[in-house]
Amino acid sequence: MSQTSTPAKKKGFTMPHTFVILLIIIAFAVVLTWVVPSGKYARVENAQGTKVVDASAFEYVENVAVNPLDVPMIIINAFISNADLILLVLFSGGAIYMLTSAGVLQALVALVARRFSNRLEIFIPVLMLVFALICTTQGVNTFIGFAPITVMLALSLGLDSIVGVGIILLGGAIGFSTGTLNVSTTLVAQKIAELPTYSGIGYRWICFAVYYVVTSAWLVHYAKKVRKNPECSPMYDLDKTSEFKSAKLEDFGGMDVRKVLCIVALVAVLVLIVYGCIYQGWGFAEQSAAFLVFSVVVGIIAGFGANKICAEFMNGCKKMLAAGFIIGFARAIGGVLSAGVITDTIVHALAVMLTGLPSALLGVGMLFANTVINVFLTSGSGQAAAVMPIMIPLSDLLGITRQTCVLSFNFGDGFCNYILPTSTALMGILSAGNVPYDRWMRFMWKLFLVWFAVGAVLVVVAQMIGFGPM
Repeated sequence: MSQTSTPAKKKGFTMPHTFVILLIIIAFAVVLTWVVPSGKYARVENAQGTKVVDASAFEYVENVAVNPLDVPMIIINAFISNADLILLVLFSGGAIYMLTSAGVLQALVALVARRFSNRLEIFIPVLMLVFALICTTQGVNTFIGFAPITVMLALSLGLDSIVGVGIILLGGAIGFSTGTLNVSTTLVAQKIAELPTYSGIGYRWICFAVYYVVTSAWLVHYAKKVRKNPECSPMYDLDKTSEFKSAKLEDFGGMDVRKVLCIVALVAVLVLIVYGCIYQGWGFAEQSAAFLVFSVVVGIIAGFGANKICAEFMNGCKKMLAAGFIIGFARAIGGVLSAGVITDTIVHALAVMLTGLPSALLGVGMLFANTVINVFLTSGSGQAAAVMPIMIPLSDLLGITRQTCVLSFNFGDGFCNYILPTSTALMGILSAGNVPYDRWMRFMWKLFLVWFAVGAVLVVVAQMIGFGPM
């Protein structure tokens, strides 16, 4: 009697590793430099002393196709130019690990989890609002070191790591991308557009409120769905073995004097960092130094000896090494495009396409164009300097207010950062929270489409009401 053979199971599609995805994008960028002609806009200094693009002075130059053999050095240079950010990721990881080793975060998580376990509709929106308000003036990458804390909180509440990083990323996205008080984007764009400083802020706060309500409702709905059915989470398998998860809240231990003092130190350093960034112009280097000192202080408070402080700090830094490498590789993509001198060419092509749109859709077209440009030019102030001198004359010509043009720039430059693997804020926070990029995108792609649709509606409304001045 013949046996019936069981057909072999077909292997399902496996999402490539984050580094593989980044290397594919780098390779694609190299190909673009061979296909897209090199071009440059002339740069001039405007009345405010800002170097901007001269919209009437674009010219194609001799092609500078990037040699694939040059890519390793472009990657190395990306690491060198972003060394301060990479150090921030490493040192903040060491600091957070020190708190974990002392049992501080575990005790804090248990306390918060017991208080808010059944109040997700309050817990999530309140935390998101804190990050959203701070990010009206700061970049979201300020909070890379916070990711392990919010992930630990989320896991302790029976949620997943995506909710943990989402509290920071989505809250920060709202504050940064609506451009209410942002110096590096709104202020630069308004100066180029010759608009009064922070003019139009009333409508921007309305945009902030609309995005906040939509986004917090989306995340709360997702959180409740995950709590009800954990297997629907893209992070289900990875969260089961997450270093940020403990089997029982009881295992986290209670609070004592040492742990309370460590929490006081944590609050103090976070307040110091936010204050330093807003009022003292701190960059990544100063934030790294703050986390380094904080690590030593926590070790002393916890009663660790000198050897243990050093060992635990190094263990924390090691865990963040992948995050640092991701940032370096991500920034190399822009380096390839710059080396091939095609960034301006892409901007110019999109500007030409916009001239063919009906005036009713021009604001939405500008939103789309800025979203595409942000793939290639991730610096907010850099994008403003490259794009606004082209968009402003175009909006004047077609009857769109300059304020609407700036709003389109804010939305296009901002919200796209939370799906792009070239975004240091996104990749740094995902890595700090141990969330792979592909798992994040399974959650994020629908919300991004919602964000774009909301932005399109808000831009059309701005056109209809003659959002001004100018």
